[in-house]
Amino acid sequence: MIYKRSSALFAEAEKVIPGGVNSPVRAFKGVGGTPIFVKEAKGAYLYDEDGNRLIDYINSWGPMILGHAFQPVVDAVVEKAKKGTSFGMPTEIETEIAQLAVSMVPNIDKIRFVNSGTEACMSAVRLARGYTGKDKIIKFAGCYHGHSDSFLIQAGSGLSTFGTPNSPGVTQGTAKDTLLANYNDIDNVKALMEANKNEIACVIVEPVPGNMGCIPPINNFLENLRILCDEHHILLIFDEVMSGFRLAKGGAQELYGVNADIACFGKVIGGGLPVGAFAARAEIMNHLAPLGPVYQAGTLSGNPLAMAAGLAMLKTLNEDAEIFERLEAKTKYLHEGIARVLTENKVTHTINRVGSMISVHFDEAAVVDFETAAKGNNESFKKFFHGLLNEGVYIAPSAFETWFITDALSYEDLDFTIEAVNKVSKSM
Repeated sequence: MIYKRSSALFAEAEKVIPGGVNSPVRAFKGVGGTPIFVKEAKGAYLYDEDGNRLIDYINSWGPMILGHAFQPVVDAVVEKAKKGTSFGMPTEIETEIAQLAVSMVPNIDKIRFVNSGTEACMSAVRLARGYTGKDKIIKFAGCYHGHSDSFLIQAGSGLSTFGTPNSPGVTQGTAKDTLLANYNDIDNVKALMEANKNEIACVIVEPVPGNMGCIPPINNFLENLRILCDEHHILLIFDEVMSGFRLAKGGAQELYGVNADIACFGKVIGGGLPVGAFAARAEIMNHLAPLGPVYQAGTLSGNPLAMAAGLAMLKTLNEDAEIFERLEAKTKYLHEGIARVLTENKVTHTINRVGSMISVHFDEAAVVDFETAAKGNNESFKKFFHGLLNEGVYIAPSAFETWFITDALSYEDLDFTIEAVNKVSKSM
């Protein structure tokens, strides 16, 4: 494929934007080459500035669960925009989407909307610290909760792509309050809790990590986390920015039957617009200002355009009884097809899948945590990425990212993708 226009746009962007991008993983540093500039998108497809059509498997990193430019979402945003784009005052639609979200997700009574997943996770940790009166947190290597200082300790995804486990600008004082554990290693978590008794406010975890590829929880990991947190009077935070409203109506809490004390949302809940949220039982949420002493605010929080997009998206998911079955069936079909052709072409690989999240790793060992995921960050992935791109299939430009399946994908699209993998794997 030809990318002359994208290359020229990237050169111009580099002059005025650091690295030419507004989020680091977009820069193709992990795979080499020049980023693709998108002109428009519809359904399952991206159309770039050079006129190429690409089947999209990142879907804006998750929110386009029903496809790009989903008409009910577009219509809702357009109609709301005609009445004003921002007020900094309460609007009825904020309550509407809050009521719907609370009805869909287990174990939450109240929800507060913010502007990003990063902001949601940052606010959830502050709330947990304020509620418990304790300072330390446990996070997991390879789990990414945004770029707030507390989380930039082996955060997976973009940081791993650049080989930078920590970020300059994060103070030692902040870092010392962040305890690092290994995902799917409950003994490691238990040891940290025993060594820091009465000091840990919360454990924050992606119940299904998506920033070291898709990693399923194994050996009742989430259930055991819940038990340990209860024993040590520690709040359990599920970062469901990726998994919320995607793996099930009620996200991973519903899928695995494990209740979190605080849940964070983003991606799908905004219908593609910048929205995040965090939610919990009333006794916890009532510690937030203006009811309680824990301060959190945002001028554009509850923005009417974002609320309109999110409400249209959640209504569709809530009313379509078969949506999650369709998504899982398509993902399973893709998984089996890719596994078949990679095996036939003798390409060493491991594939992980949960619901409509899937990732391909070029290593034979099971991928269960950050250490095993890192083994697949190799030349094979780079060849795979660029090979698929040349065939008209766009996946994340990092070995540390999950693919997101959208309901807009047809089985013809999936067959095309499987055949593209077949072509590419013959030369790997």
